[in-house]
Amino acid sequence: MAITFKKNKYCVIKNAISKELASLCFDYLLLKRHACKTLMEVKYFTPFEKIYGTWGDAQVPDTYSIYGDVLMEVLLYRMKTITEKHTKLKLSPNYSFSRIYKKGDILHKHKDRFSCEISTTLFLGGDEWPIFLNPDPKEGVEKIENNEKIYVPSKKRGLKVDLKPGDMLVYRGMELEHHREAFKGDNCAQVFLHYNNTATKGSDKNIFDGRPHLGIPADIKVKR
Repeated sequence: MAITFKKNKYCVIKNAISKELASLCFDYLLLKRHACKTLMEVKYFTPFEKIYGTWGDAQVPDTYSIYGDVLMEVLLYRMKTITEKHTKLKLSPNYSFSRIYKKGDILHKHKDRFSCEISTTLFLGGDEWPIFLNPDPKEGVEKIENNEKIYVPSKKRGLKVDLKPGDMLVYRGMELEHHREAFKGDNCAQVFLHYNNTATKGSDKNIFDGRPHLGIPADIKVKR
């Protein structure tokens, strides 16, 4: 029986993009990571990390990532139609976020912020690495401790989801806890494409993650 998004809050879209396009995007991110490293080594004086990427993401330390890359934002826009088809929702695009994971990386159990209400992870290339989803939205909670917000993860491993290059997992990022165990491969490139349901309160003011449009850094915001 096919897993439907409406019932299960997640689904897998096989061959969401062609293997050829996935391979092109994978090679593109590998070159961009290389370029970013070179710019760091030569101490290039412009804020290149906003355009070329960074190793400063706190969620997965010392791993290359980039917010709002122009090519990935084109994917975000183009994948909206197929994501709407499988979710049966009308969506507004928020932002893309790409990573090339390295050996030993762990993506700890977490839930996402409002801009990731409807999330996807699209496998672009490299070594395969499963993601785990907890299908119970009541498990994994945030609480306040010493005036700080902390996340208390569930004790369950969750459902294992395996993807091939070009496959995309769609899930309710704010509701379903998700994680990845220690990566044993060398490289794994994923792009996360994040949307809001247009019927959700506040989604109209959150389009493009608060930016004027797609393809620009996260800190350029506008009031709506």
